[in-house]
Amino acid sequence: MKIFKSTVNNKSASFRANKESMMELVDKLNSFLKISNIQGNEIALKRAKERGKSPTRDKLIKLLDKNSPFMELMPLAGLNHENGFGPGGTTIAGIGFVHKKLCIINANIGTKKGGVVDFATSLKNLRISQIAMENKLTTINLVESGGANLPDQDRVFNNYGSMFKEMSKRSKDGIITISIVFGNATAGGAYVPGMSDYTIMQKDQAKVFLAGPPLVKMATNEDANDEELGGALMHSNLSGVSDFIAEDEDEAIKIAREIVDTNIIDKSLEKLKDNNPPIYDKEEILGIIPSNLKTPFDIRDLIVRFVDDSKFIEFKSTYGLTMKCGWVKINNHKIGICASNGVIFSESAKKATQFIQLANKSNIPLLFIHNTTGFMVGKRHEQKGIINHGAQLIHAVAGSEVPHITLLVGNSYGAGNYAMCGRSFEPRFLFSYPNVKSGVMGAEQLAGVMEIIKINSAQKLKKKIDKRKLNREKKNLILQAEEKASVWHTTSEVMDDGVIDPRDTRSYLKICLEIIYKEKIIGSKSFGTFKM
Repeated sequence: MKIFKSTVNNKSASFRANKESMMELVDKLNSFLKISNIQGNEIALKRAKERGKSPTRDKLIKLLDKNSPFMELMPLAGLNHENGFGPGGTTIAGIGFVHKKLCIINANIGTKKGGVVDFATSLKNLRISQIAMENKLTTINLVESGGANLPDQDRVFNNYGSMFKEMSKRSKDGIITISIVFGNATAGGAYVPGMSDYTIMQKDQAKVFLAGPPLVKMATNEDANDEELGGALMHSNLSGVSDFIAEDEDEAIKIAREIVDTNIIDKSLEKLKDNNPPIYDKEEILGIIPSNLKTPFDIRDLIVRFVDDSKFIEFKSTYGLTMKCGWVKINNHKIGICASNGVIFSESAKKATQFIQLANKSNIPLLFIHNTTGFMVGKRHEQKGIINHGAQLIHAVAGSEVPHITLLVGNSYGAGNYAMCGRSFEPRFLFSYPNVKSGVMGAEQLAGVMEIIKINSAQKLKKKIDKRKLNREKKNLILQAEEKASVWHTTSEVMDDGVIDPRDTRSYLKICLEIIYKEKIIGSKSFGTFKM
């Protein structure tokens, strides 16, 4: 078996230019992440402090095991939403260690718009539910939310309902949800603690009700105060919604940790050590990926900078060269890699199809790495059966039952995105580098196609072509398409689970594989029809 050896020259001009370009994008990413870390305005934070409340991120630190990693998810959801509540919405979501057990945590930011759920937050909640279900992860909700944002109610309504359905399905399957209520949980927000397997309420702070005093007065003409309607004492003594009552935040978090320790049977894990790290420097990843995505590069140079001992055992190394397939380990966990290394030809598709079947037979999870503009087009390729071979690959990805992780590192266009397990094919986790572009096709190709269609249409109708107007429309279309293809747009729409610094690739994959290997992996032994 062939093991790839990297020959990257980190002193070359192209390497330095690539690194400089990527660092600019990483700086941009960090500037957005800094905004997403804002937990409300100064007035809201001051008011919370006066009431003895800690900021949400401080509560997270108390909940998680000391000095353990926390993989934050979708921190830039809603980044470009005009009427949203800013990047990340009103919740902090991620996966971390609680009593040495991997848990998914969904923490409302009560000091940011009262924790009210805008559209981006509702998308984020749905994705969190999906991740919890697929990976059988205990969910811990830190609750302080005024329910749905009413101006967004038409878009949030169904997403909220789906979230409750997923909570119920997880409970049915024995996947536990724990809710700690630190403040208001009103209207739809009341069903989160109401539907949880375990509910903890903080005395004098938790208020859980379907309707507050003003709405009750309007609806029933009944006078009632917050405590009578939904206080922690009432729910602990009378309604039974609360399972545990806590004197303060610290006790509430301590109870949640004890529930995890007592009731979650997952294997306990020490904080993640880095076993068998790569021999190549992860910093070099910044200079490997070209600043111009049209420039080809060898994706194996990237792979060997995040896998154990930098060993990539390649499958069919001299066949289908624009698809690199092989076996690696990441922190001692086996995983197969399918990495697109340019446009996908018939041979590339056939190789990946075979490799996916082999991974399933051996019960080995798969990592799909995207850098492709899609499948090769043209008369010769159509006649050679590119549609059949592309369809085989899509069948294989759709029929594969081993866990999938997807990493976008460059271009990800058209059916190439589907065939490489893009978002619509529901990988367990999907992360993007800050240089990524994706969509139906590239901006220039899209604008060029539309230009040809307009010219042909005008000629058929025997109309005069206004070339200046056509050029203006083409330029505008390129700008619009570039904006929509940008990773900042796709992450804003929750088309990935986060944009990451390329140097952190191994850290993210280590946690993903710890989650995946919690359960026994069983692959598919049969697939959809492969039309040869």
